[in-house]
Amino acid sequence: MAKKEITIYDIAEQLNISPTTVSRALNDHPAINIKTKTKVADLAKQLDYRSNKFASNLRKQNTHTIGVIIPKLDSLFMSSVISGIEKVANNAGFNLIISQSFESEEKEKKNATTMFNSRVDGLIVSLSNKTKDLSHFKTFIKKGVPIILFDRIAEDLPSTKVVIDNFKAGYNATRHLVEQGCKNILHITSDLNRNVYKDRFEGYKKALIDSNIEYDPDLFITNDLSESAIIDCIENNVLKRETLPDGIFITNDFSAAFAITTLKQAGIRIPEDIAIIGFNNDLICKVTEPAISTINYPGKEMGESVARILVNHLEGNGNLGITNTVVLNTDLVIRKSSLKKSKTE
Repeated sequence: MAKKEITIYDIAEQLNISPTTVSRALNDHPAINIKTKTKVADLAKQLDYRSNKFASNLRKQNTHTIGVIIPKLDSLFMSSVISGIEKVANNAGFNLIISQSFESEEKEKKNATTMFNSRVDGLIVSLSNKTKDLSHFKTFIKKGVPIILFDRIAEDLPSTKVVIDNFKAGYNATRHLVEQGCKNILHITSDLNRNVYKDRFEGYKKALIDSNIEYDPDLFITNDLSESAIIDCIENNVLKRETLPDGIFITNDFSAAFAITTLKQAGIRIPEDIAIIGFNNDLICKVTEPAISTINYPGKEMGESVARILVNHLEGNGNLGITNTVVLNTDLVIRKSSLKKSKTE
């Protein structure tokens, strides 16, 4: 049986003082003398009293809690984003409630309901690949609870967004492969319903056009970028082609690593036969053989930026009523996996 939670009324009864006096003593109110404060503090500690900050904050119309909904936590990029959010939020005195949608619209909606019922002061979201209906955010907007979208966003949701220039990143990745002599470049990505994959795909196509290479739909593949999907794609699609691609731009570093391993097991040389470039600059890029060229995605900087914008708004130093989009810079990181013409870094 759970032990009864100690309240200020229990402390007041034992000390024969009013609950108001106990409350003021615990909050170091100047009207309470030091002797009373000491007696209250000592008994509170003895009884394992815990301050009900949640109830107190509700009376002040805030909880000092920020909700965060992300697709998955199992990537260095997303972990870096959370680290950045937590650093800024905690320094400002805010706690986080973090949940994962696991790429499910239904799960994302349940997470949003939980956040709303927990009375979070603000919500930070990166949408799942499957999310099309955005109605679960309307209750937040109606109640004036600020929402910030990052990475995977929806243009038609009235909120501030923090992103990278995915079009430019996709363009630069593809252009690099072209500069290495690749003309038959395969693009493996995920659901184009999401802005990040759609924009990278558009950048890929534009880089081909600018290089006088005709876009070939047969060199475009979408899947969920999981280990099994990539291995199946390489074994039952790529390796069975009459003409192999000479370059692959794949929008996830772990997927690129699985692709390299599977291709090498089939006797394909990387980058001599097929040059490969990934996306995110995850740690795995440096431990594969060869090391993976990629696009550096500043996850921690993105998290700090998102949290800073929201905290400034909540503290009255900003205005999220003005919808805007913050675009962060990315860098092309060249390693062995894509270098057909040059020596390694």
